Amino acid sequence: MLRISFTEKMPYLFSYGTLQQEPVQTSTFGRLLVGSADNLIGFILAEVRILDEDVIAKSGKDFHPIAKFTGLRHNRIPGAVFEVSEEELNHADQYEVDSYRRIVVSLESGRNAWVYVEATVS
Repeated sequence: MLRISFTEKMPYLFSYGTLQQEPVQTSTFGRLLVGSADNLIGFILAEVRILDEDVIAKSGKDFHPIAKFTGLRHNRIPGAVFEVSEEELNHADQYEVDSYRRIVVSLESGRNAWVYVEATVS
């Protein structure tokens, strides 16, 4: 059983794509997430083709958005930031395909959050 003390800060997860969809959230996290708007800076959106049938079934799409690093501050991707548990981050890792990797970024708000970006980003 996962135990979280009230003094521990839960991690943040930024989503610009399918992790914002209700069916994806309920199947991945077992609940709907409550988030707030924010922006990912220094990235642009592209698309990646998804071949994993389970992911396609959850999202209803075989092309998903993917964040590509530019390093340019004027490039911004709008999305939502959610407070999640470590266990929920592990579930998100299972949902995302190998084209993505999870990194920590500083969002436009100044909040640090995990985000899934193109796997070639270091």
